[in-house]
Amino acid sequence: MRHTLTIDGRTLSYLDFGGTGRPLLALHGGMSEGLAFAGLAETLGGGWRVIAPDQRGHGDSDRAPDYRREGYLADAVALLDHLGLDAPVAVLGYSLGGFNAYHLAAAHPGRVSALVNVDATVEIDPDTAGGLFGFLRGMRYTAATREELLAAAGPAGSPFVEQALRPLPDGGWRLPFHPQDMLDSAEACRGDHWDAWLGSDCPALLVHGAHSQSLRQDTADAMVSRRPGTSYVPVAGDHFLPFTHPGEFHGAVAKFLGGLWRIPVI
Repeated sequence: MRHTLTIDGRTLSYLDFGGTGRPLLALHGGMSEGLAFAGLAETLGGGWRVIAPDQRGHGDSDRAPDYRREGYLADAVALLDHLGLDAPVAVLGYSLGGFNAYHLAAAHPGRVSALVNVDATVEIDPDTAGGLFGFLRGMRYTAATREELLAAAGPAGSPFVEQALRPLPDGGWRLPFHPQDMLDSAEACRGDHWDAWLGSDCPALLVHGAHSQSLRQDTADAMVSRRPGTSYVPVAGDHFLPFTHPGEFHGAVAKFLGGLWRIPVI
């Protein structure tokens, strides 16, 4: 199920959960990987073929020269081209992946038939000097042992990072991301992105953590009211609801995608 393609000399790794159902491109959040959608693929069953890349600098994909939006979107389009998916596909994204997903829908409307945004806001002011991202500055990318690497990660190392550590070919271990890359990626999201959110007209779903640290309730309400054709499902959790409330997350996505069977494929 894991495959790779080469883009500008870089390896992009992706999981294809297979099947003959409609394709769903699933974009994970920052500091995560495509494997995060294994449960969603199981829930959706054979009706949908979930394709989940490790986005640049994450998981088994190589680090990239930069983490600007153009690069993330170019990788997604290259993957669709590689798979021969010329017709529009449904795209789901969580957090950073949701941000990339709605930018993809706006920049390449002919490639996206439906959009699922999981707790990705449109007004981004990341505190890369502290706050949610400050812990990255104390993390190490590699270490001789798992224990040493996890100790440097502090509270962030368990269990979220612990299960995703990668062994190095010559011994030792590495994180599934480089801390500086994640800081650069967060910084590249800074700004007002209303134009991108409103720049597509395909059916959309916003799944919102009602107690999210990233997406305020008033912003979520405005995102739904200002974008025609957008459904809304609140989940009584925080920003990490795909991990803390997987049942509600999977159920909301399955219900929305189930309705898309009635949407003709162009």
